[in-house]
Amino acid sequence: MKVFISADIEGTAGITDWAEAMKDDKGYAEFRQYMTDEVVAACEGARAAGATEIVVKDAHQTGRNLIIGDLPADVRVVRGWSGHPHKMMWGIDESFDAALYTGYHNYNGSNTNPLAHTFTGALRLRLNGELASEFTINSLCAAALGVPSAFLSGDAGICAGAAEAVPGITTVAVSEGHGPGTISMTPARARAAIREGVEAALSGDLAGCLPQVPERITLDFGYPNPTSAYRASWYPGAELVGPCDARFETDDYHEALRALLFMTF
Repeated sequence: MKVFISADIEGTAGITDWAEAMKDDKGYAEFRQYMTDEVVAACEGARAAGATEIVVKDAHQTGRNLIIGDLPADVRVVRGWSGHPHKMMWGIDESFDAALYTGYHNYNGSNTNPLAHTFTGALRLRLNGELASEFTINSLCAAALGVPSAFLSGDAGICAGAAEAVPGITTVAVSEGHGPGTISMTPARARAAIREGVEAALSGDLAGCLPQVPERITLDFGYPNPTSAYRASWYPGAELVGPCDARFETDDYHEALRALLFMTF
């Protein structure tokens, strides 16, 4: 079994403030460790379920957050950003049997995580009219390659959203947001729950873990200012639909991902 893990930090157990998520800020070193520990737990669960190959994408900010010396010796790690449209899923292909997600968070505008956002800044992203999270985009990226999304850990909001989008997925809600505050599992409990959850997910039937990729994709980008929207509207096929809003439509999900690469900033 070949498993891909996309690892973020804003849905890590206990994280509550941006100073805990941003490189060189106070608190980052502590939560970088917790992020790493949660990935290790996911790797342990995958191995227990029979995984023979694991690839981990460090998918937060710089792409250089995980303490790679703490990861299992036979795991391969994808660090940094190549410029590929798969972004947080860079490294995945049709050869994988399952995708897992750790440290994930809800979309910008939600109230389930103080650090909720969608890819960058104050962008609000809609896919076919519905507010989209990074998981929305990434699970469809995996699905377009025929790879089921088997497990996700993060805040309670993204776990609920993931379960709605991918009915067969196993989730572990390590925290819940309340305005600028959180109620969270301890890191030790989160690690145990993630390990158990991943093992159970990969030991079960993954047939319900493959969401259907829409035949027609409309991406609506809500920017914090007119300048960003105007700039984005110059991407081939995009159009300005409001002072702070641009739209891109396609029937090819790879083209949607390519538009996201150039229209999110």
